[in-house]
Amino acid sequence: MDINQEVHNAFEVIQNGGIILYPTDTVWGIGCDASNEDTVKKIYALKQREESKSMIVLMNGDKMMYNVFKEVPETAWQILDISEKPTTLILDNPRNVAKNIIAEDNTLGVRVVTEPFCFKLMERMKRPLVSTSANISGMFTPKSFKDISPEIIKGVDYVVNLHREKICDKPSTIIKLSLDNQVKIIRK
Repeated sequence: MDINQEVHNAFEVIQNGGIILYPTDTVWGIGCDASNEDTVKKIYALKQREESKSMIVLMNGDKMMYNVFKEVPETAWQILDISEKPTTLILDNPRNVAKNIIAEDNTLGVRVVTEPFCFKLMERMKRPLVSTSANISGMFTPKSFKDISPEIIKGVDYVVNLHREKICDKPSTIIKLSLDNQVKIIRK
């Protein structure tokens, strides 16, 4: 399996407003262009999830972070530097993303990834990638590709053909960080 070919295939689908099923640095995710409101709606529909429950986005570095957040608290960079496992930060006042992905309190959960597939895909997209667990809302989060329900697999436009054997038992740590530097651990 060629990672560059998979990046190309996924990119083509995303460019055309499609949704993909793909391996992340944690669990398998359902994703799309985070700035495409209609495609984000498709993911909510597939997951049977209320739009009031926001989803997170993946980013591939500082430049993308500053494109979505005018201000990134210094603490955010410090947390990312010392984190030993994937960490999602919930930050204030996102911009340049679909409105239906932003939480009611005007925050957005983001994770900076180094996982090669996600990283390269976002390099091509030049935009953040939606990431939500590959399950129907309220059902268990699949730990590996073989645990993903057929309904989800049939409901996406493309399934990335990488890391099908990988087992992941840990979702990311989630930390909410407000601009006035209040820190709240949501999930360890």
